[in-house]
Amino acid sequence: MNRYYSALFGTVFFIFSFTACQQSNSGKMNETNNKRVAFLHHSTGNTVWYGGNSLLVKIKRKLGMKSATEAWFEKYNRKNKVNYIVESHNFPKKSPYGWKNYPHDYYNIWVKNGAADFFMEEPTLKTLTAKYDLIVFKHCFPVSKIVFDGTPDIDSDRRMIENYKMQYNALKEEMYKYPETLFLVWTPPALTEAVTNADAAAAASGFSKWVMQEWDQPGDNIFIWDFRTLETLGGDYLLPDNAVSENDSHPSHKMAQKAYPLFCKRITDVLEGRGDEGL
Repeated sequence: MNRYYSALFGTVFFIFSFTACQQSNSGKMNETNNKRVAFLHHSTGNTVWYGGNSLLVKIKRKLGMKSATEAWFEKYNRKNKVNYIVESHNFPKKSPYGWKNYPHDYYNIWVKNGAADFFMEEPTLKTLTAKYDLIVFKHCFPVSKIVFDGTPDIDSDRRMIENYKMQYNALKEEMYKYPETLFLVWTPPALTEAVTNADAAAAASGFSKWVMQEWDQPGDNIFIWDFRTLETLGGDYLLPDNAVSENDSHPSHKMAQKAYPLFCKRITDVLEGRGDEGL
């Protein structure tokens, strides 16, 4: 009888220990899969974030309802037992820095003034990397209004390809200082044919290719999402169906509906170690 109770006690103890172990491992798994993402953007990013700009979408925004991106991640989190929290932020804000988010501005805030916690009330990477596992950033479509006159200068806000490349190289070195944080960069949004010219459009496309083919390096903490090709299908201009109008280079509702799930998928790929497998 004593042997029976000893065996029973041993079995119960084993089951309890195994269950406790499973719970402990489950806790670690959940902790590992808690990820915070910052999406830094202006109006083009906002259209993709909300999954369009139809009247219904605008009403939902006014009512403070969840964006298409947030809804996508809620479903993904439930299905995959993860907790990816993606936050949307205007960066930089209209005041005091100004509504400018071009290569010069990221360089100015994060590199030139990156030793501080904030510059003109905007967080530097010192601040952002302490809070987020992944930082996503992009430019607005005037980034593609390329000019060709002037002397290249890393501190210049002139939209010259030479300046962009210097500023991007400096940004890369700054992001390398935070190897535990991942970064996801959108390729520059395109302009419609009506609001640009062939030389500027081709130069902007060339810069985008440089970002993907030369600036981006496999195995590091920086990744690319090729938004520009989604808009242009490989050409130099934002396609008419993908624009609000021929004179408005914001994404159309149709374009945003197509783009936002691809954007969400790209975020999960980067978070889950598949960032170098596609753009």
